[in-house]
Amino acid sequence: MNKKMTDKFFDGPDDKDDSEAPWDDIVREDFHIAVYRDKYPVTEGHLLFVPKYNTVTIVMQAMDDALREGRRGVELGEWDGFNVGINYGEASGQTVMWPHVHMIPRRNGDMEDPRGGVRHVIPERGNYKKET
Repeated sequence: MNKKMTDKFFDGPDDKDDSEAPWDDIVREDFHIAVYRDKYPVTEGHLLFVPKYNTVTIVMQAMDDALREGRRGVELGEWDGFNVGINYGEASGQTVMWPHVHMIPRRNGDMEDPRGGVRHVIPERGNYKKET
């Protein structure tokens, strides 16, 4: 997908520019957000919450939906915790230039030492208590 981040309506995964998009397996959608299984999941249950409009309100709704889904999975015992995040800009590692929220389920033991959580986006800098 080579789209720039604009306020333009997102046409969805059938868009001709979406061949590189990490989504094609839809879980559910409503008027504002489509939820997909990530094509390259970090863990089982990794979902993408893709706003159909690039506005702060709709992106925040996608974030809220991801948080709710993560909590639901913890409450049902499907996973033990979760990470939620957005990559914004090439420097952050974003490759699909449309906002989307990752909800990545976490399970006890999936990392030797998960301390630092999302801080691990820069290897060896996540665990702020580990001596370097």
